[in-house]
Amino acid sequence: MSGAAELTPTEYIQHHLKNLTVQVGEGGFWTLHLDTFITAVLMGLVIVFAFWLATRKATSGVPGKWQAFVEICLEFVDKQARDTYHGPSKLVTPIAITLFFWILMMNLLKMIPADFIAKPLELVGVHYWKPVPTADVNATLGMSISVFFLMLFFAIRSKGLGGFTKEFLTAPFGKWMVPFNLILNIVEWLSKPISLAMRLFGNMFGGEIVFLLIWVLGGAGILGALAGGAFGLGWMLFHLLVIPLQAFIFMMLSIVYLSLSEDAH
Repeated sequence: MSGAAELTPTEYIQHHLKNLTVQVGEGGFWTLHLDTFITAVLMGLVIVFAFWLATRKATSGVPGKWQAFVEICLEFVDKQARDTYHGPSKLVTPIAITLFFWILMMNLLKMIPADFIAKPLELVGVHYWKPVPTADVNATLGMSISVFFLMLFFAIRSKGLGGFTKEFLTAPFGKWMVPFNLILNIVEWLSKPISLAMRLFGNMFGGEIVFLLIWVLGGAGILGALAGGAFGLGWMLFHLLVIPLQAFIFMMLSIVYLSLSEDAH
């Protein structure tokens, strides 16, 4: 089950889109996508290590090249967070930095051809490995649900539990329209994390399928290889924009949602 030569194009794409899973709990109550979990943790550790390298020899005078690059990136995210969020919390910038750079690192794995990761793993008996965590809806939903709970935390801290509950039941139509207010607010609050997750997942998953289609085209003779190389280069250059853009959009929408959760209706 390893190569495009042994599989039809459809089977090849399906093979690379299948997660490595493990059943957890009695009777397989919970299915863990092991490849998504391991890769996401590794990418988080990579970015932490990269930032640690910049701070390990940080100087207040003339910074080194890596330190200067990291400072520029952090200042960019910090400026975006400060311009978007006007509340009192000091947690927003760290949240924005974590979301942007973690998602960026996970998205960047899309630039590595699928077989470059799958082939070495097959040699050690791992036949399924979906390399891009953000192409797995479980990962994007996990991050968006975390943002959802942060929204609740920010709202309750700002308004108090009583004030938040009162606003949830009476806004925007007043106290005599509680059922309609409740339905509208539930839909509004739930739609935010779902839209966050599905936007990132849809873009990354769709891009993954196109990359696999191009990779299959490369195995269809000399003309197919030339066409695959040309299309692959064009799609890769396009994704050099899409990859950071999707991380930026997820970060910015998260900050906007946190800011809105503190606003009174």
